[in-house]
Amino acid sequence: MARFLNYLAFKVRRWKIQLGSTILHNIPFFQSTTKGVVMPGFNCYGCPLATGACPIGTIQHFVTIKETPFYALGVLGAIGAVFGRMPCGFICPFGFLQDLLYKLKTPKIEVSNRFGWFKYVVLVVLVFVIPFITLEPWFCKLCPIGALEAGIPWVIIDSGIRSAVGLLYFIKIFILLSFIAAMITIKRPFCRFFCPLGAVYSLFNRVSMIQMEVDESLCSYCDLCKDVCPMDLAIYESPNTEQCIRCFECVKACPTGAISVSIRQSVTLPILNRKQVG
Repeated sequence: MARFLNYLAFKVRRWKIQLGSTILHNIPFFQSTTKGVVMPGFNCYGCPLATGACPIGTIQHFVTIKETPFYALGVLGAIGAVFGRMPCGFICPFGFLQDLLYKLKTPKIEVSNRFGWFKYVVLVVLVFVIPFITLEPWFCKLCPIGALEAGIPWVIIDSGIRSAVGLLYFIKIFILLSFIAAMITIKRPFCRFFCPLGAVYSLFNRVSMIQMEVDESLCSYCDLCKDVCPMDLAIYESPNTEQCIRCFECVKACPTGAISVSIRQSVTLPILNRKQVG
């Protein structure tokens, strides 16, 4: 595990893993056998190309029929217990889209992470409480990922669905466009403030097998870690904050080697800096 994480941190360009994961999340050739499999990243089940099931959509389905979503929660719990929020940084297709859009050359806006708690409100209210009361999957009805991957494609390719489009569809498109505009100017706004899947994974950050560490005796507080962080974090302030997606960009960028990744049970990756790696 240590060698694998070291390889991810220093030898692999993260966008390649993100691209590969996005493709794996959307391979229609395997749908007959994998459509019921809960995927680790945020990818809409309704997408014509979707390989498997959306974890949040699966949870909502069981909530609306008033049953406990043991399967989906078990999958997310097992992943979170080992990796924490690392899937958000490496394998989530919607996270990848946000990273790409932010690279566009436009004026940028820095937004504080103080409102990161709001994603828990989305998780509790839109994924559990309202679906339980109304017996309708309301997060799915408003989800920008669903609008992008399922709503727009199906309206284009299916005339029956196109003729049935109503107000809710246009509300969903408006939400999607609003997020796209925000993604261009703000680092990962959906992940930081709205994502219920990220909220689930983030609960494990402080207790997961994989942990981030900062050696304060080496840290120069230069904020290069914050400059490269997709979540706009200064990692030395709280190495295992619920906002950290374990993308390891800070590990690569740290000029003093103060930031490292460790594995519980006293197995630690060697602390490397850019000069040692190069």
